[in-house]
Formats: sequence, structure tokens, C-alpha cells
Amino acid sequence: MSLNYGRPQVSIPGPSIIPDRVLNAMHRPSPNIYEGALVDMVDTIYPDLKTVAQTKHEVAIYIANGHGAWEAGLRNTLKAGDKVLILGTGKFPITWGEMARSHGIKTQIIEFGMQEAADPNALLEALEQDSENEIKAVLAVQTDTASSVKNDIPALRKVIDQANHDALFMVDCIASLGCDEYKMDEWGADVTIAACQKGLMTPAGIAFVYFNDKASDARKRVQPGEYWDWDLRTKTDMFYRKFDGTSPTHHLYGLREALDILVHEETIEACWKRHATFASSIWSAIEHWGKDGDLKLNITDKSKRSTAVTTLATASDDATRIREWCEQKAGLTLGIALGFEGEAYDSHLRIGHMGHLNPPMVLGALATIETAMKALKIPHNEGALSAAAEILAHHD
Repeated sequence: MSLNYGRPQVSIPGPSIIPDRVLNAMHRPSPNIYEGALVDMVDTIYPDLKTVAQTKHEVAIYIANGHGAWEAGLRNTLKAGDKVLILGTGKFPITWGEMARSHGIKTQIIEFGMQEAADPNALLEALEQDSENEIKAVLAVQTDTASSVKNDIPALRKVIDQANHDALFMVDCIASLGCDEYKMDEWGADVTIAACQKGLMTPAGIAFVYFNDKASDARKRVQPGEYWDWDLRTKTDMFYRKFDGTSPTHHLYGLREALDILVHEETIEACWKRHATFASSIWSAIEHWGKDGDLKLNITDKSKRSTAVTTLATASDDATRIREWCEQKAGLTLGIALGFEGEAYDSHLRIGHMGHLNPPMVLGALATIETAMKALKIPHNEGALSAAAEILAHHD
């Protein structure tokens, strides 16, 4: 007899759960891609995307995943022979650097490992040593999806200014936009990278590159290629050219509905608070499970944890056993370990808590994880669900 006959829940750090409203908005025949309702609707998307990122600057939309947005950001600002400084917090900034090298861009990495946020002092030192201004851009992630670390973006911007360095500040918000607080203009990011499948609650397939005037000036010294050129997408009145061809029609309908929820109904500020509350609830549960035991949060400093994803560590292969039990026996899919190798792979898992979430979904996931530990006889302390519920009960 199996218990797994209800609606499955995916609690991985993206793609996130898609609201039924978004799916319903996409369920329609193909529209006219040259004029009419689709064109008028898409004009309303750009201002709301800017609200989510808290910017007055430009945003270009690409038919791509987050890696495509990485490439667009690099191609529009850098060329072969340029040098970038990468803040290596977890897995994904390193991967972004590998992409840069594939374009002939030189990379310098400050490695912080899988459990630490970027140290602003280390960035300051590296920039102060760059007396010839060889570094053209600093690449950082706000949230590393693998480690669940969150970088202090305003603090990193502050030391770039302190060093009086002219490098572009490029921030990957793929896992954090619409979840963690982010203010592109106020915090001084020149380029922001994002995608639709996490906090923006839309099926994977479209990505966004936000860029300010300084980044636009950098575009003048490079040849990004027609498809990636953000100027062609943002400086045209021809709808067809905004996507360098056929637009991602049904994704755009879904995104419009998701932005209605996020920007016009909940508001981005309330969304940040909701994610912070759910994250605190999950952290409290894990801390209770792990009292005097092997279960622990991968990021020990609460201020450096993402509110969109939590990575936890267990003894031996317990994480893999929990993950497999939850999916096979209960219909709850948790995130595999990324960036961890060997034995560490089996002792880490990730809980995604981004986008379309409410207390039954969060508490249900936590209860299922605890049930798995009971079934597998994995030692843990009691009281976790009560602690999580207490935080949600006093969320105001």
C-alpha cells in the first residue's frame, strides 16, 4: 500500500510551483505575433518587471534559461581579452565564470567555498591591487542555489566605490528575484540577471537582463551578435524585434498573470516579507531537528541565508535517503545536492521555498521530511513542527 496518490509537490529551488492561474492563462491558441492583443499586453510587462527589480532602467527579455541571461550579460558588456573578477560563493558564480572563459574573457576568482558569503574586504583588496584597472566587471550572485548562501549586495557595491574602481557590478538574481529583497538602483548594480522559473512563478523558458546607463555605455565597445544584442530588443518599436523573431507567446501570457499576482495583488514588499517568514519557519524546524545531532543548516549565519532556498547537511547518506523516501513514498520532491562531491553529495539536500507558497505547503513539506526521518529511523529531535508553526502564527 502506498500513500502517494495525492497531488505531488515540488519543493526544489526552481522550477518552482506554478499557480493554476498562470497555467490557465497559458492555455489558449497561438496569437497574432505582429499586432493586436499580445503586443498590447506585453507592453504592460516591462514596467512590472522593473518594479520587481526596483529599477527605472532597461530590461531585455530573452527566450532562454538563466544561462542564456548570463551569456547576454557577458556579450553586451565584455569582449575577448577583458578580465572579470568572480566572487566564488558556492557553485553558480564559478559556472558563470566558466562561461566567461569560453568567450575568451580572463577570470580572477576569489573562492569562498560552499558555506561562506563573499567578504567585502577581500573584494576591496583585490580591486585595490588592480592598479591598471584590468578588471572590467565584478560578477556575483545574490543567492547561490546550491549552497543557499546570500551575498550582501549593498556591502559589495560599497567597497567597489571605496576602491574608486570603474568595474561594472553584475549581479545574478536568478534564484532570488521576487523572493529576497533586491533594489537594483539603490544598491548600485549595473547589470541584473534573472529568469522566470523561480520567484516569478512561470514555466522555465524566458530570462531577463536589466542594465543601467553605465552598462549601456559598455555595450558600445563590444559586438554582442544580433540575437544577444540588448539594444535591438529595447530600442525598437517593432514588436517582432523585441525577441529577435517569434516571441515566447504563451510564456508571456503566463508571466503577465504571475506579475498580476506578485506586483498588483501581493506587492513586491509583502512578497519579500512572506518569503522571509517562510524561511525563518523552515530554519527553525531544521534547528530543532538537529539539536545535539547531525542535522544542520549549511549556512550557519542567519543573515547570510537565502530566503528562497535552504541547503541542509546530514550524517552519511541520510540526505539522499530522506529525499528518495519523500519523493517515492509521499510525492514530495526535494532538491538534490549541487556543488557537493563524493560523500558530501549524499549528505546534503535542498528545500526550495520560493514563489507560490502558503502555510499548508510549507508545513506539509516539513511534516513529510520528519515522517521520512521517522520511517528511516534517522535520529532527530522533536518539536520542529511546533516551532515552525509558532513562527507562522506570529508572522505579523
